[in-house]
Amino acid sequence: MSLSDPVGDLLTRIRNAQSARQTKLVSPASRLRADVLEVLKREGYIRGWRIEDVRPGIKNIHVELKYSEGEPAIKEISRVSKPGRRVYSKIKELPKEYNGLGISILSTPRGVMSDNEARAANVGGEVLCRVF
Repeated sequence: MSLSDPVGDLLTRIRNAQSARQTKLVSPASRLRADVLEVLKREGYIRGWRIEDVRPGIKNIHVELKYSEGEPAIKEISRVSKPGRRVYSKIKELPKEYNGLGISILSTPRGVMSDNEARAANVGGEVLCRVF
């Protein structure tokens, strides 16, 4: 089954798993999803992730969610740039999410990175999602 928005599907799976208080979730694997999950892991929003071969040519990503005293580490996660409306931002115009408490995940020419990493590298790009 093909998806028109694989990142949106991943974010929805994360939201649904956290609302059901699940500790793990499974999603079809792709390089962009793995890059987004790596940023979430570096920023401390998830415990970890790994790729598992289901059969030749088919892979799944297993994500371990993070909770603190029963509350999910991710309070809000939303898609910004969608297939019907791409949102790009220059680095100087990129707002701080929740006054610096949250992050934006960007797809830049140097790879997928958080807004803080993009500011340090002085590159802009497509704003994939917003996390708090």
